[in-house]
Amino acid sequence: MSPRKSDNRERMVLSAAELLREYGAGATSIDRVLAHSGAPRGSVYHHFPGGRAQLIDEAVSLAGAFVSGLIDAATQADDPVEAVDAFFGLWRERLVESDFRAGCPIVAVAVETNDEAPHLARSAAAVFARWQEALAALFVRHGLPEQRGKRLAAFVIAAVEGAVIMCRAEQSTAALEAAAAEIHDLLIHALRNRPEPVPGP
Repeated sequence: MSPRKSDNRERMVLSAAELLREYGAGATSIDRVLAHSGAPRGSVYHHFPGGRAQLIDEAVSLAGAFVSGLIDAATQADDPVEAVDAFFGLWRERLVESDFRAGCPIVAVAVETNDEAPHLARSAAAVFARWQEALAALFVRHGLPEQRGKRLAAFVIAAVEGAVIMCRAEQSTAALEAAAAEIHDLLIHALRNRPEPVPGP
């Protein structure tokens, strides 16, 4: 039985996200996506009239939503330190399972010049903002001031993304484990010294 057209579209977006993780935005061409997904060439402009830029934009949204789901699941933990430890652990698993080939598809788009599709950088920025908002809400829920929560959330995302890049280059999880350990201690300190709530009238 031949795949449905909707299956072709989904496979292409999934393939584009996988290729972004491994090869970056510049190397994620329509031809490469077709070869990876097995979708027929005729389906490209039927499903993606905006061409390669639309395909990559949808792959960024898909990957961003997937990681947002992981963050949301992690932030349901009663302990925010455990939640962040788990977030680092998920990235460690992704690196090891892919033999350090797979990084973050959002970074892949953010760091490359996309003069022909400047909206891709905006899409990447929106994903990073969504991740930070989820973590900041977790920290605030556990008693940190809003501004401190936002700063810590930005720091966690920046540390994870930077460490993942280093791990891929070094073929080692050492950078990620170092970042995880330092942030673990930082969060314990921040939560232990959070301001006492002001009593109501």
